[in-house]
Amino acid sequence: MIITAVRTHILEAKLSQPFAYSRAWYDTRTAMVVEIETDAGLIGWGECYGPARMTAAVVQSVAPWLIDEDPLRTDYLWQMIYARLRDHGQKGVVIEGLSGIDIALWDIKGKHFCVPAHRLLGGPLRTEVQAYATGLYRRKSGDPLRYLAEEAAGYTAEGFKAVKLKVGFGVEEDAAVTRAVREAIGPDVALMVDANHAYDAVAAIRLGRMIEPYDIGWFEEPVPPEDVAGYRAVKAALSIPVAGGECEFTRFGFRDLLVSQAIDIIQPDTCAAGGLSECKKIADMAEAFGVRYNPHVWGTGIAIAASLQLLAVLPAHTPVSLAPIQPMLEFDRTEHPIRQSLLVQPIEHTGGIVRVPDGPGLGIEVDRDALARFTVR
Repeated sequence: MIITAVRTHILEAKLSQPFAYSRAWYDTRTAMVVEIETDAGLIGWGECYGPARMTAAVVQSVAPWLIDEDPLRTDYLWQMIYARLRDHGQKGVVIEGLSGIDIALWDIKGKHFCVPAHRLLGGPLRTEVQAYATGLYRRKSGDPLRYLAEEAAGYTAEGFKAVKLKVGFGVEEDAAVTRAVREAIGPDVALMVDANHAYDAVAAIRLGRMIEPYDIGWFEEPVPPEDVAGYRAVKAALSIPVAGGECEFTRFGFRDLLVSQAIDIIQPDTCAAGGLSECKKIADMAEAFGVRYNPHVWGTGIAIAASLQLLAVLPAHTPVSLAPIQPMLEFDRTEHPIRQSLLVQPIEHTGGIVRVPDGPGLGIEVDRDALARFTVR
């Protein structure tokens, strides 16, 4: 079996209303999907996190290197692409492009052997995963103290046992909103906060101390990813676990992050940090360092499926015991027309629990009509 074609699909959909996180407003959702075809008729699907046109350019540039190669040689192909671009792409969009390619190759590999990708990654430790609801962004109108509390209460009514709040809008406002959301969801639902690196260490520590009484599960990206010393300062000052890593890449980047002892919970994005091949290596390394791993997920059903295949094989956060703490799926609940339409059978939750797809490869089927509908011409 050899690779005969590599295609990129840039997708875009307008939103009914814009929403904001700490650094930007969104009025459009985009995605970049990779399709790899073989002479055996098998097709693999992957997704790249990051700027769609840039990651598409990376994949299109790499595509000629993949033609006539054996798609089952996933490690060889990963190393070949990385080595040829090492001088220019150890991080960022090059690795994001490589991630989408790698995920598509694992989809082909699973289909070839007629098993889910997680069977080839070592076999599942779990067949279903607790999800946490990611949402609680800012809107153009209304009082965030009210609409965010109502939105959070809605997630708990759906059965979610954990929710994540976007902060980074000013320390005092963040503290007030965190209190309102905690009061809305009650004491038994986990609450995490995510600043999307909007603060320096001084402001992040001040906010962290103000919200510590609200039993925060983790404080995500309190400072910019380059500021490892700032991460260490925040971690040392707070009882809240510090999370981050969606802006880090490959085992080499995470090696340095783990050695720094700056983060309690790492959050590689499977569609950005190097794909399934690399993220499994990162997970094994994190376990050796005693650091928890909860993947960042922000994309279509392809990204969710790839993350679930990885989550099936991730070690528990705690050593083997009768009641281990398990990794969770980040389950984006914001408006995303592409996510909801791209799969023939969208990935849904039941009471906050999501089953790992058990079909061959990623266990999904892409809806070609939806793909065409959202493709940017």
